[in-house]
Amino acid sequence: MAAVVDPQQEIAPYLEAAKATGIQIRYVIDTHVHADHISGGRRLAEATGAEYVLHADAGPHYTFRGVREGNVLDLGNVLIRVLHTPGHTPEHISLLVTDKTRGPEPWFVLTGHTLMVGDLGRTELASDAEEGARALFESVQKLKALPDYLEVYPGAFAGSVCGRALSGKPMSTIGFEQRFNKAFQLDDREAFVGFMLQNIPPRPPRAEEIRAINLGVQNKTAWGADDHAR
Repeated sequence: MAAVVDPQQEIAPYLEAAKATGIQIRYVIDTHVHADHISGGRRLAEATGAEYVLHADAGPHYTFRGVREGNVLDLGNVLIRVLHTPGHTPEHISLLVTDKTRGPEPWFVLTGHTLMVGDLGRTELASDAEEGARALFESVQKLKALPDYLEVYPGAFAGSVCGRALSGKPMSTIGFEQRFNKAFQLDDREAFVGFMLQNIPPRPPRAEEIRAINLGVQNKTAWGADDHAR
């Protein structure tokens, strides 16, 4: 069994990979309601019979499995524990992954657009920028409490509009980011909020429309056939 996290709009590669490996996709998880691209999550879940997973407070206009802090998604040898890490968006979750064939402790964490390599996610796409930054500060404390050796796999890297100083490297560790990620290093709440309010990148084109589509509020057919969010 497998889980797909933060799928892109085109679902064919996931279906092909599952068929080629003979693996059943049990969960399709979006770490948050995206504002920079249309998620293929619901379509992939429907195509595979998987459960579509979001934080319980995401509030979409469709059926989904709502999860909260501490909930566990079971994939047999692999367990996925939910961490609520708001800030980039209020409903954002990170996923702490344990492979029981390797050991009883978590091996890596999927951090979506909360902790990325070199920076943290912007905070104004779904809330007030300062309010989001204050929520993100609390989420950072939760991530800092994880073991230094834990591998970090974010949902974006260099080129994404969801952060400022993102590295092109697609993974890191909690310990490395604590040593070299300026935003992740800040322990003073007010200094952190001030830092996160500096140099915010331009908003993604049609951010509100994209979130509305991903929430099921707005129909994608309102867009042109070739008008894809990037």
